[in-house]
Amino acid sequence: MLTERQMQEVGEKAVEKICQIYDPEVPVNIYELGLIYDIQVSDEGDVEIEMTLTSPNCPVAETLPVEVEEKVKIVEEVRNVKVNITFDPPWTKDMMSEEAKLELGML
Repeated sequence: MLTERQMQEVGEKAVEKICQIYDPEVPVNIYELGLIYDIQVSDEGDVEIEMTLTSPNCPVAETLPVEVEEKVKIVEEVRNVKVNITFDPPWTKDMMSEEAKLELGML
């Protein structure tokens, strides 16, 4: 069983791994793009990720969730990873971090 602190650390490590994944059309990682809506870590080491895509017709709709799952599974304390795709709320440019907007010249 993971402690509250360990669960938080696993969540932080999951974010670090997710930050290594870049949208193929935009030179910004998917976390800064605002595609990750939520990350939940259970005391058993199970991670559930709620994410979206820039559009339902996104060219990486099939592969991006699998890549997220595979990267997060690398974290030592993680037992299982489940990635859920949602389009509610739909992604907008407003969900991007200030860093991502700056990188894309939107500030």
